[in-house]
Amino acid sequence: MSAAPPTCLFCQIARGPAPAARVLETDAVIAFLDHRPLFPGHCLVIPREHVETLGDLPSPLTAPLFDVVAAVARALEAGLGADGTFVAINNRVSQSVPHLHVHVVPRRRGDGLRGFFWPRGRYESPAAMEDTRARIARALAGG
Repeated sequence: MSAAPPTCLFCQIARGPAPAARVLETDAVIAFLDHRPLFPGHCLVIPREHVETLGDLPSPLTAPLFDVVAAVARALEAGLGADGTFVAINNRVSQSVPHLHVHVVPRRRGDGLRGFFWPRGRYESPAAMEDTRARIARALAGG
């Protein structure tokens, strides 16, 4: 967590002066319509507290944030007749506002959105895959 910059749009929404089409508010979290949606109903879910990335999210906010994400996902299906949802977070790269936000996008079969938006590949070898796995495991273990 870091100090909120005075120009943080999502902090302004959380405090109230900036307008937003709010769909759900709790003491810790706000969900509102994205002003440039992939599809109608595309929502953003943010912690009220200024947090820049998922890695910065304090543990006590994890459940409140993702409880609202899950509730919004269910509401997009029930309220809009969506077949499902796409849920995504950008951390730094492609993060248009440096305040943690979760995209919850309604999906319909045949909507034209194809899986992930980026190219997928393969590991160059089983050894390369194992090296990647080991490096992540070491980082998770604090080493």
